[in-house]
Parts: sequence; structure tokens; C-alpha cells
Amino acid sequence: MKDIVPPPPAIVRNDVAAIKGLFEKNVVPTYARFEIALSHGAGSYVWDVTGKRYLDFGGGIAVSSLGHAHPAITEALVEQSKKLVHTSNLYYHESQGRLAEKLVKYIGPGKVFFSNSGGEANEGLFKLARKFGHDEGRFEIITALNSFHGRTLACISATGQDKVKKGFEPMVPGFRHVPYNDLEAIKNAISPATVAVMIECVQGEGGITSASPEYLLGLRKLCDEKKMLLLLDSVQDGHFRTGRCQAFQRILENVPGAENFLPDGISMAKSLGAGFPIGAFWVNDRHSALLSAGSHGSTYGGGPLACAVGLKVFEVIERENLANHVRETGEFIKGGLLKLAEKYPQVVKTARGLGFIMGLELAPGIPAFAGSDKPQAVQFVIRLHEAGMLSVPSGTQVVRLLPPYILNQKEAEEALQIIESVVAKLV
Repeated sequence: MKDIVPPPPAIVRNDVAAIKGLFEKNVVPTYARFEIALSHGAGSYVWDVTGKRYLDFGGGIAVSSLGHAHPAITEALVEQSKKLVHTSNLYYHESQGRLAEKLVKYIGPGKVFFSNSGGEANEGLFKLARKFGHDEGRFEIITALNSFHGRTLACISATGQDKVKKGFEPMVPGFRHVPYNDLEAIKNAISPATVAVMIECVQGEGGITSASPEYLLGLRKLCDEKKMLLLLDSVQDGHFRTGRCQAFQRILENVPGAENFLPDGISMAKSLGAGFPIGAFWVNDRHSALLSAGSHGSTYGGGPLACAVGLKVFEVIERENLANHVRETGEFIKGGLLKLAEKYPQVVKTARGLGFIMGLELAPGIPAFAGSDKPQAVQFVIRLHEAGMLSVPSGTQVVRLLPPYILNQKEAEEALQIIESVVAKLV
């Protein structure tokens, strides 16, 4: 593992109030922001404007796969910007074709459409499903409770959480939600209008819950029998975050009967660009002609800068064998978290996850949190911030840990030490 460039000197000044004031005056208040104003980052760390350093286990919500200020990404952006920053999709350019080729190589026979975000990628899959079922009048997609699929109107309609829908009714028709990891619930929900099933292999916003191998295999069989599409939202758990290119590949490793498993569509974003905005969806070969010229598009999707970065991310992951590193280091961290559950059962209930998408589930009713109306996960995250570590909640009881793939052993040990220091004070 190569070390990232040495961290720049801390910028020590207290501009938090001034920066917060700019936001309050000029930025639409759609986010419940933490009281941190970040300045810069290097490797696995970020610094705020006061000079305080944080070990980053939030990763921009599973985005910063190569950490911060990675020289390879800087190089890719600079070199590409000298040649071609933008062209529309009315023309060809090599890097888009090469990046699509990489994704097809890692996933399976099919084709790729490029967008700018995960929400757009999911919108593309919704359109794919509707096009597939249009002539038969089928349009309904079954999704899971506690899922999260994005912030557009269709995406919040697909999401299995009521909190994201409030105030935006009526929802886009054509989505039904059933319990996760429950094949019978899917079977019972199928109607004459059902055309597809969409799930996350690891529910990122729903408590870091993984699909079982039996569930995935059962869904593939069911969708084949009912002539439905099986769609995977891999925006958060995809692109090597589990230690394989796609989460379904990790879950189905060495599972009998899973050798030829492929979904019909996969949405991607986040770690794909390691911080540069890019999204994509892959379509299985047998359905890759459904969206023809004029049926879908994007002005910026698959642009030269984004694709140059996407190719560089692949290059670094392959060169430094980061997929195996994510698996091994993820198991080390999860093992340490499970030991905390044994040592402090009154604070930590359990830990789970695959690779570098992990969840620390808190015990219910922690006395130290009783005086606040904030969810326990949020209160725990705030205490991690105070101790010098960034993370994000996943629901009300789970703390999400999403480190960069370049995390080294010393930093992994530091993370466990910081988490234990916070846990010990809650006993």
C-alpha cells in the first residue's frame, strides 16, 4: 500500500461561525448538518477550519473510495482537462467506451449507460423496467422496506421509508414495498402489473443489513418464472466496497448454484468516481437493446473528466490489490467491533457488514443518551466527532462505517481505539 501525499499543514483559524452564516443566508436548508466546517483532506484524514484532524469513516457517504487528495485522481483530472473537458453524447470519446468495457468485464455480458449520480442511475433502471413491460401494461416495481433509492420523485416513491415521502405526495405510482430478505413477501406482492423487483444487496440507509444468498438466488428464479426484471441498487454497496466489484458477487461467493447468477440491471455511483460525480447502470445483454436512441439521455453523463477519473480509480484498485485489502481489513475491523459488543453489551449490541460497509448496532436505551431527543446513532456519531473520527448514522440505532480503501492497518487500529474510547464513556 502506497502512502498518500503527506498532510498539508493545519489551517488554524475559527471560521465555523462565518461559514455557517453563509449557509444560513444563501443555501437551501435541506440538510441537518453537523457542526463541522471542513477545510482539506489527505489520505484517510480530513481537517476542519480550526485545524482539528478527523479519521474519515464517513467517506462522503461511501464515495471517497481512494481517500482524499489522491495524487492519481488529481493527475487524471489535470491531464484530461488539458485535452477535453466536455463533449456531448452526440459524439464518441475513448474513455467512456473503455470505462464501460471495464464494468462489463467485472460484472458480466451487457452494456452500460452513464449518468451523473445514483439517483439518475436508478431513474434509468425504472425506465428500463417500464419499457420492458410496456406492451403488456406492466409497470409496477416491488422494493423493500427500509430501502433507499435516491431523492427524485420516482426514487422516493421507490424508497421503503415514509420519512422521505412526507410533504411530496402524491407519490409516483407503480411501487410497492415488502419486508427485506423475505422471498414469500415478494411472491405474495406480485400482481398482474408487476414488472420488476429492485433491492439493495446491503441496505446502506436501513441498518447495514445484507441480503442472504438464498434470497438472491430465490429472486433470480422467481423473476425468471414470472418474466420480471431483477434490478440491484448498488449505488452504496458497489464498486469494491464489499471487497468484490459488486456486492452480489461477494454474497454469492462459493455458494452452490450461484455460478451463473446475474441480475438484469445494476445501478452504480459513489465509489465509482471516488469523489468525482459519476453514475451508471449496467444492463444484462438480453435487455441491453431496450433503451434505444432517443429513449434516454444525459448532457453530462459519461463525460471525459468523469470517465478519466473512473478509469484511474480502476487502475489504482487493480494495481494496489485493494479489493483483497478491503476484505481483509474489513474483517479485522468487524472482528474488533464484535469484541466491543462482548466487552460492552450495555452499549454495543452487535456489528455487521461486508468489507468496508459496516454497521455498529447500539444497544437500546443507553442511559447517557436519554436526555436528548436525537436518535442514539446521531448522538454516538457526534461523540465520535469529538474524539476525532467521522462516521454517519444508518437509521436510529446503527452507526455506519465507510472507510476509504487505502486505509492502512495503523489507521484501522486507530479507528477501533477511538470507537472504544467513546463506548467506554457510555457505560
